[in-house]
Amino acid sequence: MTISLYQASVPAFERALRNLRHILDKGATHARERGVDPDTLLGLRLIDDMLPLSRQVQIACDMAKNGAARLAGMEPPAIADEEASLDQLHERIERTLAIVRGIDPSAIDGAEGREVVLKMRSGEMRFNGQDYLTTFVLPNLYFHVTMTYALLRREGVPLGKLDFIAGPDAPA
Repeated sequence: MTISLYQASVPAFERALRNLRHILDKGATHARERGVDPDTLLGLRLIDDMLPLSRQVQIACDMAKNGAARLAGMEPPAIADEEASLDQLHERIERTLAIVRGIDPSAIDGAEGREVVLKMRSGEMRFNGQDYLTTFVLPNLYFHVTMTYALLRREGVPLGKLDFIAGPDAPA
């Protein structure tokens, strides 16, 4: 049995984003239970030179949205990085899910060899579609979701491995 590029990408993007939303929900609940404004979580960092939680969520969303669009041969839609509350981060996740779900599977399937060129500060990065997914998009997506998890876990949010892996489908 083979797996298509769409099957290897979009369902993984959707699951990671749903689980990210779940992790943020648990963080907000934990903050409220302790009498803390949940929006203060947006500034959490593991260390001073690390990007804050809000940016971790934004980048995770960008990885899914941009990854799906580029694999489909489309220009990724832009979403401004202006979220200043957990509610706004939730809205960004929902917008991202809508974009990812709106891409036709046939636009991604067969794109294993499609060239993807990223313009980075350090220069261009070139990939074929399959390598772009497996060596750039998925590792970056999981990294930023993991960082969000770690930031909240450090704050005492009762998260476990199943929250990261199964999200809202995790057994209670």
